Amino acid sequence: MSSVVPILDGELLRAFVAFADALNFTRAAQVVGLSQPAMFERIARLADEVGATLYEREGRQLRLTDAGVRVAAFAREELARTHSFLAELRGEARRERIVLAAGEGAYLYLLGPAVRAFLRDEPDVALCPLTRGGPDAVEAVREGAAHLAVGVVDLVPEDLIARDLVRTPLCAAMSATHRLARRRSLRLTDLAGERLVLAPPGQSHRNFVGRALSGLPGNAAPPIEADGWPLMLQLAGLGLGVAIVNGICSLPRGAVARPVRELGQVTYRVMWRRGASLPPAASRLRDRILAAEVRAAT
Repeated sequence: MSSVVPILDGELLRAFVAFADALNFTRAAQVVGLSQPAMFERIARLADEVGATLYEREGRQLRLTDAGVRVAAFAREELARTHSFLAELRGEARRERIVLAAGEGAYLYLLGPAVRAFLRDEPDVALCPLTRGGPDAVEAVREGAAHLAVGVVDLVPEDLIARDLVRTPLCAAMSATHRLARRRSLRLTDLAGERLVLAPPGQSHRNFVGRALSGLPGNAAPPIEADGWPLMLQLAGLGLGVAIVNGICSLPRGAVARPVRELGQVTYRVMWRRGASLPPAASRLRDRILAAEVRAAT
């Protein structure tokens, strides 16, 4: 048996990155300019070379296996390293590109000061934001699609390193004229009979709130569905219902928020891949985010 480790073909790696992004052979083939059968053949050949199953079917969807996640991260790093080397060899100027994955709420209410200061001090760095909720932000980092992730994640995967940023209560937001606005804090039972403003079905926050409120008596009306903290808060401030939001949210005029004791608190974390060599600018952005939250806490 040969002990020589094969050099992975760059075209196979490019094909797999496209597949990891799309999780669909037809769409991935369009990205790299191949036919669908050719794309399928390249992914199969890469799986043979690394000796592992790279994806599996889950219902009607495809998902990467753990090995596939690791290969996707390797492929992205290898392609970026090759591109950087060739640019340096040719004497071409190249801006360092850093990808940060975080949810809408984190960008709006948590990361603004750190990102603003970073962009001011690092004009030669291209910062590329990905809008991803906590679990999806984590997967973006694990697959190498993002250098850093910020979000609420209860269980941090073993292949990531996490540092806590801020711990914040879950609150009920409502109009300042609402009957519950006079309270300093609330119980879940106080929300019985209230019309709720909730995220769309399938989102992790909607699932959590749904489980927490499942034991309450029936509500006065079906919930109002709103996508994103700003719209949820605006509707609550107008008096159309009560929204359950994270305590970091800035409230619109006419709205108040009260912590709900039984819902406890959530922790925002910054995360990056264990064992990966972060680009210098990504390390500086991570440190800037951590420092900004330390100052905010004090």
